Amino acid sequence: MPDEHSKEKRITIKDIARLSGYSKTAVSFAFNDPSRISAKACATILQVAQEVGYYPNPLARNFSLQSHQSIGFLLPQDINYSFRNPYIMEVLLGIGAVCQKNGNTLTLIPPLHESVVEAVRCAAVDGLITQGMGTEMEVFDLLLKRKLPFVTIDGVPSTQIPSVNVNDEQAAYDIMRLVLAAGHRRIAIGGLLEVIEEDSASQSIQRTRLAGYVKALQEYGLNLSSPTIIMHTCACTIEEGRHLASILLNAKQRPTCVVTMSDIVAIGAILAFKEHHIAVPDDISVVGFDNIPESAYHRPSLTTVDQPGEEKGRQAAQLLFSLISKKEIVERHIQIPYRIIERESLKNIS
Repeated sequence: MPDEHSKEKRITIKDIARLSGYSKTAVSFAFNDPSRISAKACATILQVAQEVGYYPNPLARNFSLQSHQSIGFLLPQDINYSFRNPYIMEVLLGIGAVCQKNGNTLTLIPPLHESVVEAVRCAAVDGLITQGMGTEMEVFDLLLKRKLPFVTIDGVPSTQIPSVNVNDEQAAYDIMRLVLAAGHRRIAIGGLLEVIEEDSASQSIQRTRLAGYVKALQEYGLNLSSPTIIMHTCACTIEEGRHLASILLNAKQRPTCVVTMSDIVAIGAILAFKEHHIAVPDDISVVGFDNIPESAYHRPSLTTVDQPGEEKGRQAAQLLFSLISKKEIVERHIQIPYRIIERESLKNIS
């Protein structure tokens, strides 16, 4: 076993100062703010550091700069659910591309001890993107107290919360109106599962989309209390879609169409129907919401609402970096266009 004293000593900023002949302050400037010292001093210090294999402690450097060089994405649910939702992965692609362009890392922040508030309290980031947030939430108050810049995706638009959304209510109205126009009156709605501890992201989206569904239903003399309308909430996973389908298969009166708030749930339901020899759309129609890539190449291809998750993530990150750098913000509430995509999974029965 090597002697303790024979172990190589870790090089410190004090060593670089001694070897280069400059002060510790000058060494710090060389790594963190080179404009504060001469080009000659900076070059000498960096050359000495390279020769002895010195690298600044990133925690100390971030403390000196008062910056973490990272933004956070607050996952709407724990990792087990969040990473099974392709829509969330699309959002992350957009955020990550902007982070990379700006030389920042992206920190994923799942609920800590089943609490999004605790997760935000411990987050070492310069700004935060949340998947849905309203002013009534405890995490909103915490962000204000921390003075942490933030942007919400799929949240409730508010003068106090910068946001990136589609018009969820109108999109939900349009997709339900399409289903009703196709003759369907026995309809199952697959809503979104409540997010951990908060009346938050999915609940806000669920309320908004339900308002659109109800508006369309009322035009046909129906509402959520009508005997032909069934509603279940589920997490955004294939397994939950399968579970929803099993519930509907055992219903006294099977619906003719399933309207889900998530494509991955719709796809899970279609897979389960196939396993029970229930043909989509001949025996039952299914529509979704998101237009994830899988919705186009799955068979039957899925009728859905196209809301571009990657573009949402990109614009949210760009807005957040503007807030962090205190640039003038032209638009704090960005609404991205959506489209209704008509494919094979919806059958006209009128």
